Amino acid sequence: MNPDEHNTIEHSPSHAPALEGDESQRAGETAPGPGSQRAQAAAPATGGASRPDDESANAPRPTIVVMHASVGSGHRSAANAVAQAFDLLRDELSTADLAPEGPDAPPPFPQDLEVEVLDVLDFGRIVFDGNKAASLFTGATRPIYDLTWRFTLTGRLLWGGGTVWNRIMYPAFTEFVRKRKPLAIVCTHITAANVAVAARMLAGQHFPIVCVPTDYETEGLWPHLSTDLFCVANESMAETLRPRKVPEERILITGIPTREDFRRPYDRASTRERFGLAQDKLVVLALAGAYLPRPYVHFRAALDKLLPYLHSFEKALHFVFVAGSDADYARHLRQECAELGVSNVTVLDYVDDMAALMAASDVAICKSGGLTVTECLCAQVPMILMGKAYGQEKVNVQMLTSLGAAMHVTTARELLDALRRVARNPESVRAMLVNGSFLRRPDAARDVAAATLRLIAEPKNPSDARYRKRFLHFYWGGKPAHIR
Repeated sequence: MNPDEHNTIEHSPSHAPALEGDESQRAGETAPGPGSQRAQAAAPATGGASRPDDESANAPRPTIVVMHASVGSGHRSAANAVAQAFDLLRDELSTADLAPEGPDAPPPFPQDLEVEVLDVLDFGRIVFDGNKAASLFTGATRPIYDLTWRFTLTGRLLWGGGTVWNRIMYPAFTEFVRKRKPLAIVCTHITAANVAVAARMLAGQHFPIVCVPTDYETEGLWPHLSTDLFCVANESMAETLRPRKVPEERILITGIPTREDFRRPYDRASTRERFGLAQDKLVVLALAGAYLPRPYVHFRAALDKLLPYLHSFEKALHFVFVAGSDADYARHLRQECAELGVSNVTVLDYVDDMAALMAASDVAICKSGGLTVTECLCAQVPMILMGKAYGQEKVNVQMLTSLGAAMHVTTARELLDALRRVARNPESVRAMLVNGSFLRRPDAARDVAAATLRLIAEPKNPSDARYRKRFLHFYWGGKPAHIR
């Protein structure tokens, strides 16, 4: 679960999966369950040849499912990024004159491929709001979340996967898998991964399942022994998986998937001119476009306390506050800045080109959600991480600050002090930028998609232990790599 990734970066319209020149959502039929999306990836033209018989005509199209859970927005954003990568790989391979051969050859791309982006919660026997459920683990209950995330099944007793998830809660997804016979399922949320494993066991199928954790550590309840590949952010995560007896060949360090926008170069001067930002100052970008209120109450309160001091940075810093879809909050910021006479502030609502805005900024004030910090890394903008961190976000903070790629503050006073250091010593920002460059993996979504295609092409062994049907599967692992 990932309760705090709720800012504009990850749920603004510009983050819908789209091909170049097409900023709309992927079009297609509506998948089972409300709120699901389907991305159709048409193969190169075949001349309109008809199917040889009625049976093949009625067969399901080859389908890759990319599945997330609507708990926060980071998992969905990563799923959309992977789906977009499948589209882009297909288009690039279909226009290639000659496909290279040898070990560097691109993976085979199935003809007439369809890519579906699904929310696993839509298939539940009881459909609940994942964002409201995430709100239960905010405020005073955050330490409980910290205990469950960091200490559940992370010692020697480990979880391997089983059918219990689907037998109790997700029989509808098992039926979906029986009918659609997907070529592969890519999962960006722990619940999606366990539901996919259970459905494959119950349906007796042998498609690969790829797990893509969207933070910088792997939670204990991922189905370790029943999936085909873990695509993880860094070597530290691989070290967590090895004592859980995940074979080396099932671990791939790809980074966390982000949209294609974060792979592109941007001209800082023209972007700043487009957004009306100062060219001769450091630009500080505050990402405050939350739509779940409770995790962001303290974040926004700290920004409000900062406003009266912004005039002291007029010669050195220009601030950009992104309010996202919260028109009331944007109005509040503009009114406060006008009453205080602060001139070095720009307040923005939805930002369609967030990757460009981030790339044109010198430092970002943000929460420590996995997708947020990954997009900042890919956009090459250093971070001031604001607020207390629990669970996976604590790991994100520890990883970034230990490598010198970010600063961490918990109060408005600490935030003000950090900004004063930035204003007095701009070289500190450049140092964070250099350190962050060692963590950047802007090709992550493409690498996940390519690895999935290679797994699809590999021969399958029906007697493999991954396909064995188990109701519950616990096992003894090795000594944990990281003592928590």
